Amino acid sequence: MPLLAWFACLLALVATPAAAASTLDHGRIDAASLRGNAAGLPSARGVTVYLPDGYAANRAKRFPVVYYLGNFFEDDRAPWSNNGAQALFDRAIARGVIGGVIVVTVDCTTPAGGSWYVNSPATGNWEDFLSRELIAWVDARYRTLASPASRGIAGDRMGGHGAIRLAMRHPEVFGAVYALHPIGMGPGLQTMFSRPNWRLLQDARGIDDLRGDGFSLIFTSIFQAHLPDPARPPLFFDPPARLKDGGLEVDAALTERLNASFFLERQVPAHADNLRRLRGFMFDWARGDANPDHIVSLQAFTHTLDAFGVPYEAEEYRGGWGERHWGEDGRIYMEMLPFFARKLVF
Repeated sequence: MPLLAWFACLLALVATPAAAASTLDHGRIDAASLRGNAAGLPSARGVTVYLPDGYAANRAKRFPVVYYLGNFFEDDRAPWSNNGAQALFDRAIARGVIGGVIVVTVDCTTPAGGSWYVNSPATGNWEDFLSRELIAWVDARYRTLASPASRGIAGDRMGGHGAIRLAMRHPEVFGAVYALHPIGMGPGLQTMFSRPNWRLLQDARGIDDLRGDGFSLIFTSIFQAHLPDPARPPLFFDPPARLKDGGLEVDAALTERLNASFFLERQVPAHADNLRRLRGFMFDWARGDANPDHIVSLQAFTHTLDAFGVPYEAEEYRGGWGERHWGEDGRIYMEMLPFFARKLVF
């Protein structure tokens, strides 16, 4: 090999970090918080834990943890199998984007898409599971830095909603939160009752009857979380509107109960002090989201945070629905991981 070519190869080896020897640990937790739900959802849930390079070699070292919540129908394995998350985190750690960190994903799916991470007699007590049982399970099995200053939570769209909801309710558990394009922030341009197929919901004999109608599935998941009724099979929620005499009749009391419980904008007054306790709070959204309700409500959410004196970082970026989250030029690598590198104690 010519001398110049040999030097070029040597420089390339020095400049390019070696691939990290991380591992993915797949397990299951039988959550007491989820048992006995009216819809009969299983309490045993899959958990995937990313252990960074160096975890096995240095048994004295402890690591911060980021809990990552997925979008609709994404279980604990989805980020790793669908988006190359392990290789992306390996490169980020090897290149110093973030220090060695444990990342935890968990299966929070329901037949309607997702739990919305709240306590519900219809689908289970997801807030209790995520803020208590799962944390204790992970801390007991892995060498974590078991304090809020070293524990972050993040999420994608529905998971972003859940990440903010859990952080604002539990600053004693999570010290920092990053939400990727969170939804369900507040009222948008269209009313919620204009979205589902109410005839389909009223006539459904089970959740399978809703397959193929995305809005009806999504809103069933919202109603099961925020208007649960264990005594109303097969969908187990109180409908905030119903078809009557050829038109749609809206139940004002149930609609207000839904809005007050679901919209994160409505949660800020009660939890502003908790949000101020966080070491970091950041969220973003894509300007090109085809649903303008998301954009309008996110912009309004920033004004609510300003009105209550809550510190945060927010960015509206050029892109579409979830298309710029993964990859080396995506938001997770470029924004989320550096955010946690700044905000968590390593």
